[in-house]
Amino acid sequence: VLSVFVINLCGSPLPGTADSYFGLPDAMQQLFLGSGLAMILMTAMLGQLTTQVNASHCMIDFINNYLALFTLYFALGIEFSGVMHCAYLIQYGVALVSGEE
Repeated sequence: VLSVFVINLCGSPLPGTADSYFGLPDAMQQLFLGSGLAMILMTAMLGQLTTQVNASHCMIDFINNYLALFTLYFALGIEFSGVMHCAYLIQYGVALVSGEE
């Protein structure tokens, strides 16, 4: 989660440079830089590229250690339990407390 915020801060334009970014039209600037779409794509590429390169280079050996095996089983257990769906309950609770409708 921290890497998403760091990449977003690193990729955001500096204050006072709102005239033109890379010579792009205003609609493109708002789509990619204003909405954060460029940073989302960059984060996805950085997050997936290293594991894909490692897995393609090492093939089966990628999961042939106990740390990777533990990580796999831990992630599968969390996914199977559905415990991550409680994040929606937290979101609803915060919205209720803040008075958002």
